[in-house]
Amino acid sequence: MNKKEKLWFVFDYLKQLFPNPKTELNYSTPFQLMIAVILSAQTTDKQVNKVTEILFKKIKIPEDIIKIWEKKFTEKIKSIWLYKWKAKNIFALSKVMLSQDYLMKFSNINSKILKYIYKKYWYYISDKIDELKTLPWIWEKTAKVISHVLYGTKVIAVDTHVHRVTNRLGIVKTGTPEQTSKLLEKVIPDVYKDTAHHTLVLFGRYYCMARKSRCEECKLKKMCKYYNNQHW
Repeated sequence: MNKKEKLWFVFDYLKQLFPNPKTELNYSTPFQLMIAVILSAQTTDKQVNKVTEILFKKIKIPEDIIKIWEKKFTEKIKSIWLYKWKAKNIFALSKVMLSQDYLMKFSNINSKILKYIYKKYWYYISDKIDELKTLPWIWEKTAKVISHVLYGTKVIAVDTHVHRVTNRLGIVKTGTPEQTSKLLEKVIPDVYKDTAHHTLVLFGRYYCMARKSRCEECKLKKMCKYYNNQHW
């Protein structure tokens, strides 16, 4: 089986397991998604959803963050890992998004989706990774998740699940999620990038776990380095 056939086999199987893959973070506005993704860094989606279930009843747009006393907001998210830093940067992020300098960057945009978001909510969230990364607490993975979920950008955000799965399956051979992120963009064809991020995350979350993986029922075990090392 060559690399092209291998990728087809992997993503065809993942499509069978997860026919409609999407983020498990709950949100109703684009800004809520951004906040949820920031909160999810080094925290499970399940824990984030517990916090945002109450939080998002009052927070829908950047102005809502500014209206809340920062100490009160920080208290509301204290069950989240690194909550003090995240609260501080979410406030800073909201202020930047409402600033005139930030809004002027989008004065000549052609994107219909960006225009729709501004018309409905009166703020912009860039679809470009580099622009998103200029905002507080928005790093490479966070930017890719936001851009991919909101705009369908053909990128693959790499967390520990994606890093683990792609290395076990031999799609890449890397030491860190950062290295995996750079390599996957080159290795995985665009035809799979619409669903690759979410299917790999979900597969790593529910099948190919760090411990107690469901190897025996997995159709990819013959090509899995992890499985073969356990059964040599």
